[in-house]
Parts: sequence; C-alpha cells; structure tokens
Amino acid sequence: MGRILSLFSHEVQLVKALRKQDPKAQRQVYEKYSSRMLGLCFRYVNDEMVAEDIMIEGFLRVFGKIDQFSSEGSFEGWIRRIMVNEALGHIRKQKRIPEDAMSDEAENIPDYAYADQNLNAEELLDLIAELPAGYRTVFNLYAIEGYAHGEIAELLAITESTSKSQLHRARALLQKMVSDWENGFKKSKL
Repeated sequence: MGRILSLFSHEVQLVKALRKQDPKAQRQVYEKYSSRMLGLCFRYVNDEMVAEDIMIEGFLRVFGKIDQFSSEGSFEGWIRRIMVNEALGHIRKQKRIPEDAMSDEAENIPDYAYADQNLNAEELLDLIAELPAGYRTVFNLYAIEGYAHGEIAELLAITESTSKSQLHRARALLQKMVSDWENGFKKSKL
C-alpha cells in the first residue's frame, strides 16, 4: 500500500494517470477516499451493504467521468459530489424522496434549546441515521454537505419550502432524540 501511495504523490499526476485508466492510480484513489466516501453514502441510506454498493458505483462513475474533472476545485470535493449524486439516485429509485406530507412524526416536537456536551460525534451520527429517510437526506445535504435549499430542491425535485420544512423537522426530531439520549445518560449516571 505504501508503494502505491508514493507512485502518484501529486493530485495532478494522479488525475493524469486516471485519465489513462491506470489501475494503480484507480487503486490509490480508492484506498485514499473509500472510507470517507463509504461514511458519506451510509449517512444517506443507513444500510452498510447498500452504502458500499453505492460507493463502488460512485467510484466507477469517478473513473468513467474523470475527463469531466476540470482541476479547478478540490478533487475530493468532486468525488464527494459524485457520491452524493449516486446516493440520491439510489434514494430516488427507492421512491424515498421527501414530500411535504411525508411524515408528521416531528410535527409536535418541542424546540429544545440545548444539546449536552456528553454526546460525541459518533453518537450524533447514530442519531442522524435514525431519522426518517427524507429528513436524513435533507439534513445531510444541508448541514453536512453544505448545499443551499435551492440546490437541495433541484437535486431532490422538491420545492425549496419543502427542503426548509424537512430540515426544520429533522432538527426538531434530532433535538428531541438528543434530549432523550441525555435523559437516559443522566439516569445511568445516578
């Protein structure tokens, strides 16, 4: 693995090798980015095997469309966008895209104003994974990937107000989940 990583030390060299369909360059890209991209895919589908399938399809798309990478932005960012699009494509095929009337599950959740410091990042990601698919998708796109509501609306073929509503509901449900988690945490300390 160390030898492979040293073959293409600069991103420019790596991209040139990928454009020539060099299997060593493809392996290096996979080894370098696969764990992060698997985590990204998992956040959208919440199923390890499906996430791995999406990630592999994403890498095939990266290798097949490498000529479209303009080298103007981050290579990893370009890969991330492809992986997000692959995950969204999978969700669309499953017909799990959020709708305005998707779920009233979070409709009457009070707005909790705090989140205790006892919750670590991994536990928070576990809570996010428990969100309904539509809430989780919009939350991931907005809060983690940094997409604007207009972009989310376009990606998911929903309205901007639906995106905002789904995000609001996701946050409210997450706040309730965090509060419930904290209450359980405090009780276990007693």
